[in-house]
Amino acid sequence: MVEPKYPGAVERYVNMGDCYNKQALWPLREAIMVCMAGYKGCYQRAYRCLDAASEIMEDQRAMLLTDELSQKLAKRAHGILSREVPRRKSMEPGHVKQRFLGAVTHKGPLCLYDTALAQCDRIYELTDSCGLAHELLIHVLAGAAARGYDVVACPDPMAPDRLAHLLIPPLGLAFLTAPAALLLPEAPYRRLRLDTAADSEVLRQSRPRLRFAKKVSAALVEEAVSSLAQAKAMHDDLENIYNPHVDFLLVDEMAQDVWDEILTF
Repeated sequence: MVEPKYPGAVERYVNMGDCYNKQALWPLREAIMVCMAGYKGCYQRAYRCLDAASEIMEDQRAMLLTDELSQKLAKRAHGILSREVPRRKSMEPGHVKQRFLGAVTHKGPLCLYDTALAQCDRIYELTDSCGLAHELLIHVLAGAAARGYDVVACPDPMAPDRLAHLLIPPLGLAFLTAPAALLLPEAPYRRLRLDTAADSEVLRQSRPRLRFAKKVSAALVEEAVSSLAQAKAMHDDLENIYNPHVDFLLVDEMAQDVWDEILTF
């Protein structure tokens, strides 16, 4: 439900509840209540698991991310910029759009790599299991935009404040993070193994903790996926209950009325 900011003056209420056959739904109220309570509880459990997994992943990242590593990845990003992103004559900076390319779904983690491949034919694959890609991508993003190129910044769905992928469509260039669970559908133009960029001594000392953290975070994500699958099944049950008792012709009429009103203004 969305509340209008200026009801009656600028927006108005659209009551989709008028499209239900309330008399037919009344005898089904107990089944509806069970499904409603069940699927919302599954979503809450999934969110808790994903939040916990995200915290553990951040701990992995913090173990490896030293000042030296940040400088190393920044230097590598500047090398990529000098090689792949020529300066434009125009001094106008490029526009930055933010779009999610992946998600955690009831079928598991997924990433729409094909969407990137449809726009870019030169792919840098970033092998990254500890969330280090952001430290490289943030510099590529700033440099490409400063040189006048429009870019698409794709946040990590598990940590939306960090970048997981970056697309520069005018150059046909993309940087796609590929964790162990997800594979690119075709061979990349170049591959950067970010996990190996960490300090070898820090990596050696942290290896037991990293191994444990990866195991626990993977289990939490798996539990979240299971909860999302249960939520979807319950939501499907709700749709099966409701659909026979919804006047979809009235829904279409209401949508047309709203559209006609928008055109009038």
